Amino acid sequence: MLSFRPALAAALLLAGASLPATAQTLRIAFKASMDGTDPHQTFTPNRNAQLHVWETLLTQDVTLRPQPLLAESWRAIDPVTWEFKLRRDAVFHDGTPFTSADAAFSITRARAATGPRTYAAAVRNVAAVETPDPYTLIVRTTVPTPLQPDFLVAIAMVSATAAEGATDADFNGGRAAIGTGPYRWGRWTPSQDVTFERSPTWRGTPEPWARVQIRFVPNDSARVAALLAGDVDLIDNVPTGLFQRVRENANTQLVLGNSVFTWYFYLDAMSAQVPNITGADGQPLAVNPLRDVRVRRAISHAINREAIASRVMEGGATATGQIAPPGLIGHVPNLPVPAYDPPRARALLAEAGYPQGFTMTIHCTQDRFAGDARSCQAIGQMLTAIGIRTVVEALPMPIYLRRSATLTSGGAPELTAHLAMFGSSSGMASEGLTALLRTPNAARAHGGWNRTRFSNAEFDAMLDRLDSEFDPATREALTQDAIRWVADQVPLAPVFHVGASWGLRRGLTMAPRADQYTMATEVRPTP
Repeated sequence: MLSFRPALAAALLLAGASLPATAQTLRIAFKASMDGTDPHQTFTPNRNAQLHVWETLLTQDVTLRPQPLLAESWRAIDPVTWEFKLRRDAVFHDGTPFTSADAAFSITRARAATGPRTYAAAVRNVAAVETPDPYTLIVRTTVPTPLQPDFLVAIAMVSATAAEGATDADFNGGRAAIGTGPYRWGRWTPSQDVTFERSPTWRGTPEPWARVQIRFVPNDSARVAALLAGDVDLIDNVPTGLFQRVRENANTQLVLGNSVFTWYFYLDAMSAQVPNITGADGQPLAVNPLRDVRVRRAISHAINREAIASRVMEGGATATGQIAPPGLIGHVPNLPVPAYDPPRARALLAEAGYPQGFTMTIHCTQDRFAGDARSCQAIGQMLTAIGIRTVVEALPMPIYLRRSATLTSGGAPELTAHLAMFGSSSGMASEGLTALLRTPNAARAHGGWNRTRFSNAEFDAMLDRLDSEFDPATREALTQDAIRWVADQVPLAPVFHVGASWGLRRGLTMAPRADQYTMATEVRPTP
């Protein structure tokens, strides 16, 4: 591994600055900052950067479907045993070969990780890891786990020698930051930047960038200004209000795509009584109207998703009626966006016994993404138009997270109807359904984000069948069935898929990723 002294690091950076970006350094600006480098601690900006240095057994393509990487192939020997055949040409940055011993160490280390942000859930079912030879890995699970290979896309493969007993300081300083990826660790300055150097030991075609510098620029206007001025080559998270500036500049281009994140309306269909709904007379209702599927369908038909996506979100979103964006596992191609139909919505309310409607307070975030509070206000106006007189309360993200997990003294969720954004890093809709709508069960990692305590035996049985199905095509068909069930019963109402956006200098190309990651390995000079 290259050891960096401050003077040497500064000299290299100055040298890079004097060379054309296309020949030497790719300069990227991230909205969010890293706060650590241990690849077994999870935080999106950390992982985005770390994947330049560390590789995984399986990787994900731009639509998050699993692909071989350090594992050339895998198969289920029996329902609780997986065999992985590892590639023989992978080498760590210090020149040592990557073997099954490193893979076993990495999985065991990730499983033992503690704290609020780990990847332990990805290997929660792993009972044992065996290494019959240097290039064969056996993973035994406690229960049949058809998605165990897919889950391993989360687990970075570290060097057992370098990472044994390593501390955060060892990773942050570079001693333990040894991977098999196309770039090796350079230097990290918290809140400022991180630099990677092209690895001479990588097995593939050398990257076109000898150096990658990722700067952390949280201010949207400053990040766009840096791109327009030519100070950086690529930026992430272009806000919708600045799309046109990037498009109109002769030296820059805008790259758009769907992200894995879906913004949805979460409705408490379980509680007998709720705190945020009153009758037309202002008095609490004896029965929670959201328990009636006709009311939930009325709410869905009241929302003009296309208008919100195109006008309120300024083209930075795609209207939807399902959790999985196009191209991702579980997306139902022929499932239409729920029709915007106020007359139908009013008729459903009357049919359910609410011809005069009712009053409801809805909650949302005001700082989760650009346009969240505006979109929430628009939905409030649309609901009011069908007779559900709506009060909108937009909250800062930390307050929203706390209140969305709080129960009232009567046992109902404190937030009765709220708008939230969710995306599974696996890209599989089944994982989103398990987190958002499966009956909560901490021991089985079900319902981790089920803020309304939704529980339905029929729906749980559908996901139980998914859990035991090993055939990918059958799994996808079963996932689509579950998506259709949610669209019909409306325990939550998806509104739009949040868009992913990048600004790029002309002369470069990149493919937009659904996880919104910005990978130097996917940026190339225009042929």
